[in-house]
Amino acid sequence: MAEKNRQIIGLWLLLGVAMLIIQVLLGGITRLTGSGLSITEWKPILGALPPMNEQDWQTSFQKYQQIAQFKYLNQDFSMSDFKFIYFWEWMHRNWARLISVVFLIPFAWFLYKRMISRDMVPKLIGLFLLGIAQGLIGWIMVASGLNDENLYVSHIRLAIHFISALVLIGFNLWFALSLMIKDEDRVQHHSLRTLTIAVIVILGIQLTYGAFMAGLKAANIAPTWPRINGDFLPAAVFSSNPVQHPISIHFIHRSLASILLILIVWLSVKSYRLTGVTSLFRKMALFPSILGLLQVTLGILSVLNAMHPTRNGFGLFEWMAQLHQIVAMLLLLSLITLLYFYRKSALKAK
Repeated sequence: MAEKNRQIIGLWLLLGVAMLIIQVLLGGITRLTGSGLSITEWKPILGALPPMNEQDWQTSFQKYQQIAQFKYLNQDFSMSDFKFIYFWEWMHRNWARLISVVFLIPFAWFLYKRMISRDMVPKLIGLFLLGIAQGLIGWIMVASGLNDENLYVSHIRLAIHFISALVLIGFNLWFALSLMIKDEDRVQHHSLRTLTIAVIVILGIQLTYGAFMAGLKAANIAPTWPRINGDFLPAAVFSSNPVQHPISIHFIHRSLASILLILIVWLSVKSYRLTGVTSLFRKMALFPSILGLLQVTLGILSVLNAMHPTRNGFGLFEWMAQLHQIVAMLLLLSLITLLYFYRKSALKAK
């Protein structure tokens, strides 16, 4: 591929990364405002249009009134309240549709202009299929709350939806980096590359538990720090399911945060001190530590402000939680980028 084409395709992929990040943030807003179950049907194409008249709105509202969330939590909802939560779920789904358009139209143009090499086509098709799968996973998650028993969606399915979105974003970013970063800017260092992979794996577990926290509203159950409702080591940790009990999830999430911060700072320091590296590499080595420190701070602030969540709106807790999610994604992307800079083998002599 010509260098100009590589940069154009790379920027297009980075646009996809940015749009996917916004999509995850819209998902966070949808969850924090209690909007996720407002649309009770999955219509990938026809669902792009909201209810067009009062009768359509009444029909949609009546369908929402059949599920447990309305019956036992939001039974005092007015039509205005319903329209508010409907908007965020509708926006979340429509942004996904927009992402598909932003992918398909340029992809067809690049193929027509022969700007894409043959080996890239399967990768790009794979990206699109991952995006389709993500939409399906999202609906499976929503369906878990459309019944007469559950007030919210399954926290397990929420975690799967969140982590699969991060996999899609990471794949997209890696693809873009492979087109835009020169081999001369990369470094061969086996031990630090291995350490980076280990940190990413632990972060993946931590993000999964973060989704469990969100799905079970565990922050609201223990809005204290550094102790968890007065205990450093709650008794529930030894007697409950580590993926089901909010206090156990709380403990694991907090403990992993401390371990991760130590590992991330260690990784950044060792990476920054490498000799014979470019200034770009040194800058990238610092980002994980900065974001890691910020992430822990936002996590603490989210917990401390979880005493009084705002119902179907945005207060201080919701803002802290949303910022916590944003920085979590940026932290993951910074580590993926650092990993890309650690190539597997030495450069071949030209």
